[in-house]
Amino acid sequence: MIKSLTVLGSTGSIGVQALDVARLMGLKIVALTANVRTDILEAQIREFHPGYVAVVDEKAAAELKIKIADTDTVVLSGSDGVNECASMQADTVLNSIVGIAGLCPTVCAIKSRNRLALANKETLVAGGSFITELAKEYGVDILPVDSEHSAIFQSLQGCADKKQIKKLLLTASGGPFFGKTASELENVTLEQALNHPNWSMGAKITVDSATMMNKGLELIEAARLFDVAPKDIDILVHRQSVLHSAVMFDDNSVIAQLGVPDMRIPIQYALTYPDRFVSPVRELDLAEYASLTFAKPDYDTFRCIGCCRTALEKGGIYTTVVNAANEKANELFRKGKIRFGDIARSVEKSLEFSGNGIDMTLENILETDKIIRKETEEMWQ
Repeated sequence: MIKSLTVLGSTGSIGVQALDVARLMGLKIVALTANVRTDILEAQIREFHPGYVAVVDEKAAAELKIKIADTDTVVLSGSDGVNECASMQADTVLNSIVGIAGLCPTVCAIKSRNRLALANKETLVAGGSFITELAKEYGVDILPVDSEHSAIFQSLQGCADKKQIKKLLLTASGGPFFGKTASELENVTLEQALNHPNWSMGAKITVDSATMMNKGLELIEAARLFDVAPKDIDILVHRQSVLHSAVMFDDNSVIAQLGVPDMRIPIQYALTYPDRFVSPVRELDLAEYASLTFAKPDYDTFRCIGCCRTALEKGGIYTTVVNAANEKANELFRKGKIRFGDIARSVEKSLEFSGNGIDMTLENILETDKIIRKETEEMWQ
């Protein structure tokens, strides 16, 4: 039974919900980290009394240190502070940092032999074989927190031979623009892109959902988590977000995981695996939904999915490349510097990068990320 927990990215949507689960389970919080939101972090400190917190923004960290001077919590700062928190001994480190910023903390958690509950998909997308091999070397379990990968993980329980898997069925909500054409989406606003029909998430992830880049990233992550070839992963648009993903076996039987769209279910399972406990999430009543629908994605409109599949098939550093291009283009769109349609163009352009033969080392991954971000920004200047 897990007794202690570190939450990286505790002020974001996943981090806040993870602490809801920690509260219910009475877990000891070892450390918390945040980027800049010290208002939320201060409240978490006063409730959960972590020994350490880290704030990436140096100024915000200094201000927080003054605000919580009456507590025993030690305030660290910068990316080094986050890495230090990730390295502290805890039963589980939950990484919910957004983007490639979560990669180095993942490395630190693994090297400290902390069990890893992973909500930062970019760790496996950008880190690739470097991360999976590192986890094997240190004997660390990586437990998925994303609802889709958790659903696949849960559906595989009791499957003694993974060779019996025929394909993975990865579901997608379709985001706010399901049914729209590429021309209709060319100039949509940020406000429209952030209007997700089912999930409450941070801005970056919600825009990824609108472009369906998130499903491309999840395709890459699923291939690496479950050691499945890209051709054996199908994506289905499921608007109700009730069936979170499924596995088809060699006999064509399908096992799926269902539940209301609430991230506290996969978060809690990652923390309590292999056991299950009472959850704060309401019971699923299928009669409320009357019907569940499924459709194939529109790959012509949502081209980022195909880019991710291509990157995965090319192998090596190319998944790092498409992730970097998307992160920068997503940021530029949120700042009003490019159009919505330019995000897909940026990701497509990045695949022209000459990355064959680049070894998957941490240094090369981070350097390639910098190069692609710079090239993507220059593309729109």
